[in-house]
Amino acid sequence: MIGARIKEYLSDNGIKQGFVAEKVGITPSQMSDICNRNRSIDCITYYKICKALNVPFEAFMEEE
Repeated sequence: MIGARIKEYLSDNGIKQGFVAEKVGITPSQMSDICNRNRSIDCITYYKICKALNVPFEAFMEEE
């Protein structure tokens, strides 16, 4: 679900997945797979995505 939330955030803010991928150090294909829930996201990559987007670490976490 995190990948879908990241995808929604990018779409809502007009941010390209390729831009984030470059800042994070992954391929655009990997970023696409994360956003489309075809690839799981590890903690380090998640942290780098949050940092690249300048959002808090909790930004895409599920609320209880």
